[in-house]
This record gives sequence, structure tokens and C-alpha cells, in this order.
Amino acid sequence: MASWSSDTPCSCDCFVSVPPASAIPAVIFAKNSDRPRDEVQEVVFVPAGTHAPGSRLQCTYIEVEQVSRTHAVILSRPSWLWGAEMGANEHGVCIGNEAVWTKEPVGEGEALLGMDLLRLALERSSSALEALRVITDLLARYGQGGSCREDPTPFCYHNTFLLADRTEAWVLETSGRLWAAQRIQAGARNISNQLSVGTDISAEHADLRTHALAQGWWDGQSTFDFAQVFSLTQQPVRMEAAKARFRAGQQLLQQQQGGITAEVMMGILRNKESGICMDSGGFRTTASMVSILPRDPTQPCVHFLTATPDPSRSVFKPFIFGAGAAQAPQVLSPTFGARDPVRTQPRFQTQVDRRHTLYLRHQVALGLIESEQDRGRQLRQKQRDLEQEGLEAARRLLSGEQVPPPQELGGLFQAFVERESQVYA
Repeated sequence: MASWSSDTPCSCDCFVSVPPASAIPAVIFAKNSDRPRDEVQEVVFVPAGTHAPGSRLQCTYIEVEQVSRTHAVILSRPSWLWGAEMGANEHGVCIGNEAVWTKEPVGEGEALLGMDLLRLALERSSSALEALRVITDLLARYGQGGSCREDPTPFCYHNTFLLADRTEAWVLETSGRLWAAQRIQAGARNISNQLSVGTDISAEHADLRTHALAQGWWDGQSTFDFAQVFSLTQQPVRMEAAKARFRAGQQLLQQQQGGITAEVMMGILRNKESGICMDSGGFRTTASMVSILPRDPTQPCVHFLTATPDPSRSVFKPFIFGAGAAQAPQVLSPTFGARDPVRTQPRFQTQVDRRHTLYLRHQVALGLIESEQDRGRQLRQKQRDLEQEGLEAARRLLSGEQVPPPQELGGLFQAFVERESQVYA
């Protein structure tokens, strides 16, 4: 049955704004990734690639068939696994995932993690709808399952996804291999660790309703409400808390309708009162992301990533796909090859230090912010100034005021990472 404990992290939050909710003609995407407190998230750039027919691809636990061509992606991922919590590709597709538990038992056997499905969709799609089809096709073929935490005690869940591109967004919610999806062509939407697709279903698994009928979850006569039919009857306490956070997210988006920008989304992700910016017990917001996806296809998409925990005390740094795009080594975790606890059997019996350079320096800075009032204020101001530079660079770029050469755009993220590292040195 569902893996659950009182310490279960269930407070990821994803947001999207589609014009006219956005202040500019662009879709705005955002996510907070809430994970075990000491888990490190790295930011990984993977260039586009071509692959030989019949190639196999090793994901976190299982292999799948590789496709002939994969797109370039930027990923924010827990450093022990193959997939990602959130990311974007060169075509302006963004995806974030969240944990959910439903009446359907979760798969504890090793299959594709929701985070694997997210990365596979980014590597194989050029639109949000195509990404949805990639995920649902892979679900049908391989299923989802396996532990989602670097720990000997299995922790498993179903997944919901928020998928966005330059023109629209989709909410895809799964229960085992079954799924339902809602299309968002205007307005703002959020998801928060619970089923939220109700009667407004734009696409669904062919057997969704017959399965619900066979299980006695639906009478076959009343209006089919996916969230109502598949949600657990007895909600755990932390899922009840997720409902409050979902409502708070809705309200924060509603308050900014028509004026939502990347900076507004960053403010929402930093909101501690609502629990959206999480720091509770053994879990916290370990990384965050905000993306601007202009409707004009001649304009570049701009993706802001922290690569460090607690967005209220981190810097959102801009990444743009371009000729000079490359891996920033300061946000890449060390690797351990065959000795990695995720590779040895039984898994996760030992621990390794996965902290990357920026993470280490950021942790020292957080200690100073908390313990030395004057020095802390100086560091926070330097963080804010650096972030504002990135936001201003994005504004000038998208307004046409300043368009640097592609090589310079591609190296933007690495330049900001290096400058942030210097702030903490």
C-alpha cells in the first residue's frame, strides 16, 4: 500500500500563469521543491544528443529504450538520482512534479520514478501536450514506482505534473498507470500534493472510468470528478495541510491576476506564512525555479534557478539556452560511480557527501546570516542586488533593449553562479 509516515515530505508547490493573468505576453512557470532537509539538489545542463537505433537508457532504477534524438535540458535534481524535480528544455517546455497518494496502491517495485518521467518528457518533447503524451505512454509501458528518497526505508508515491510551454499549460495527475489531465489556456493555476483535476477533464486514460466503476469508487451515473473519485477517503494530516497550502497559493495568484511576473512568482515561492516556502522538521525547500516563456517564438525563454535551499535566502540565477550554454561546475555534485549507495545492493545502506561547491558556500553564508547581524544584512543585500541584476538583464533582453550575442546568453547562468560564489567567499 501507500508508503507514508509522519515525516513524509508533501509540500512541493507548482504555479503557472497564462496570459491574461501574466503582466507580459508570456507564460510564467514556478516551482518549490521540498525534500529531505539534507538532500542536495544540483543544476545539470544536458546538451541535445543523437542516439544509435536500439540504444538503451539507464534511468534511476530501470532501463528504457532510448529515442533517436534528445533535446537540450536544464534540470534541478536531487543529486543521487537520474531524473529531476523540475526543469526546462530548449523548446521552452517546463515541467514540475509533486507527490500524491490515492486509493490506488503505490508501486514499491522499482520502475520509473516520477522524476525520471519528468526528465524523459523534457528530453523528448517540443510542447507541453507532447510532454504529456510522452509521460502517459511511458507510464503505460513501464509504470511508476520505486523509492523516491535516499534512505533504506522505501518511500513511494504517485505523481502529479504541471507542464507548460509558450502558449499553454497542462495539469497531469496520475494514479498508478491511470491518469487525468486538464488544459489551461488562460489564467493562473497551482498544484500542491493533492488531486485537483475535478470534472474539467481535457484528456484521460481510456480505462479510467471503467476502473473506478469496477472498484466501486464511482456509481457510473453521477458526474465524474477525478479528484473526488480517486482521492483517499481518510486524508493523512499532512495532506490536509496541503489543502490549506493549495488554497493559499490560489489566493496569492488571484491577488496578482493580470500582473504576474517572474518577480511575483519568486515572492510567492518565498512565502513562509503559507508554508509554500517550507522549513519544517526534517524537510525544507531544497531548490526553486521560475521560468519566463514568451509567446513570441523569436524571444528566448529565461529560466531562473537557485541550486540552493530556502528561496527566501537564495539567489534566482538566469539560464538561457544558447550557443555557449554549458555545465556550471560549481552546482554539480561529486559522483561516486559503482560505489554510489544508489547503485549498490541493497540500496542506500551508506551515505556519501553530495554537496557541491555553491551549496557548501551557501551553507556557510546562511550560518553568518543567522548569527552575525551586520554581516548577515550585508550578505542578504548582496544576494538581492545580484538577483535584481539577473531580473533586469531578462527585462532588457525581452524588451529588445539589449540583445547580447548567443555565446554570451548561453554563459549567463555560469557567470551568475561564479559571482554568487564570490559573494560567499
